[in-house]
Amino acid sequence: MNRRHFLTQSTLAAGSLLLPNWSMAEDNAAQQLVILHTNDVHSRIDPFPMDGGRNQGLGGVASRAAVINEIRSQHEHVLLLDAGDIFQGTPYFNLYKGEPEIKAMAAMQYDACTMGNHDFDAGLDNFATQLQHAAFPVLVSNYDFSGTAMEYKALPYKIFKKGRLKIGVFGVGIELEGLVPENLYGKTIYQDPIVKANETADLLKRKEKCDMIICLSHLGYQYKGSNKVSDKILAAETQYIDLIIGGHTHTFMAEPELVKNKQGSEVLINQVGFGGLILGRLDYVFSATNKKKFFGSKSISIAKKTDI
Repeated sequence: MNRRHFLTQSTLAAGSLLLPNWSMAEDNAAQQLVILHTNDVHSRIDPFPMDGGRNQGLGGVASRAAVINEIRSQHEHVLLLDAGDIFQGTPYFNLYKGEPEIKAMAAMQYDACTMGNHDFDAGLDNFATQLQHAAFPVLVSNYDFSGTAMEYKALPYKIFKKGRLKIGVFGVGIELEGLVPENLYGKTIYQDPIVKANETADLLKRKEKCDMIICLSHLGYQYKGSNKVSDKILAAETQYIDLIIGGHTHTFMAEPELVKNKQGSEVLINQVGFGGLILGRLDYVFSATNKKKFFGSKSISIAKKTDI
């Protein structure tokens, strides 16, 4: 899916797909959950410059915040998540090393994020320092930060209560060796994301009794001709994960992809490009017995005037 076609389809979808309320009429106990997500924003605080480029005028935290606030005003139960690579890409990062990015996410009331490889670009100590500005947890289950500045500052998972629902969210990060200079990640130990994802999802499902399990992944959507672990492989080799929100490969997905897991159940995968150009939206409806149904998706192009 090329980016131009994706943005065209996104604009059409945004105007035509108005989600909700048939289920409420059918079942008074039904509950809706709206999941909003970003990935690979790469320090894009301002919109892309008006320089004649294909992205000119798009993106920017002010416009994204306006869209998020409007959606929150319409729906009671909303989760806002990010799949990593918050840092690197504009002079904001070069000058301030991530402080404006984290403060912007805190102001937009992100619920959680995971780490991408570029979040190590000013060193692990710097990332830990910038978290003083965060009002949300960093979730990553397959990095062992023992003996580093990030020890006790990241969590493997977090459970969010949304109405009567328990939503388990955890993160997995990409292998750092060969991608990130060793002096930047230090003593961080990379662990197999499939093993850790299965362990964490099993805990969230069987022990914590979560109604839905979301994985924030910075592994990348897919790799042709490679056995490198990707979101598609992760989905197929795990169980209990309902949704993978991905990053790293800057993939503009026209719509979420369904992959069968080890149990034969469907796992939804979605990713929304890069640079804060798109805000992903996924809607679920839960019945009175908390049985979930994926209701639909929207890819919202972020501009000063945006149809949500």
